[in-house]
Amino acid sequence: MDSELLKALKKIQALASTGLFYTNDVYNKERFEEIDTISKQLLASMAGVSSQRIDGLVSDLAKGYATPRIDVRGALLRKDRILLVKELDGYWTLPGGFADVGLSGRENIEKEIVEEANLHTEAISVYSIRHKAKHDYDPDVRDFYKLFYLCEQTEPGEPKAGMETVDVGFFALDGLPPLSTARVLKEDIAAAFEYQKNTIRPAMFD
Repeated sequence: MDSELLKALKKIQALASTGLFYTNDVYNKERFEEIDTISKQLLASMAGVSSQRIDGLVSDLAKGYATPRIDVRGALLRKDRILLVKELDGYWTLPGGFADVGLSGRENIEKEIVEEANLHTEAISVYSIRHKAKHDYDPDVRDFYKLFYLCEQTEPGEPKAGMETVDVGFFALDGLPPLSTARVLKEDIAAAFEYQKNTIRPAMFD
């Protein structure tokens, strides 16, 4: 969960970015640029990285009116086990990642599962929408909405690691491997099992 300082700095940086997007006054532009620079320097100090690294986390397409980024994650269940992928950092997560421009949430997660686990699926429902900063994920200088989809396999096959993963497998809830808590929490995985039992229940959301 984000600290109060981290939340405040992200808000300041977002306000500076939005101000730069809208202002036509040269002096206000200079002020917003300075606020943007200072906020990124402070965020970089908190994260222990360079300010250039912080600036690089925001693509040119995302600059302007500041909004949260979108992260999609898919839950594919086989009876009492769930599909997880092992990332390059050695930790496990639900397959998924940043949402690509031009694709719907459904199309994004179905694409991610093919790329990361070589399985064809269909997203059948959203079971959770989370604001990353409000939960116990690793702190992040960026702001995210996390969309969790319950998926069903559409073609027979066994999972295989893709270009961005090093291993894949199905795991029971009481036998999960070390999780990438920047990407997923155990409660996100448990929620998928609960939602599968009763898909007419409302999705969780912040």
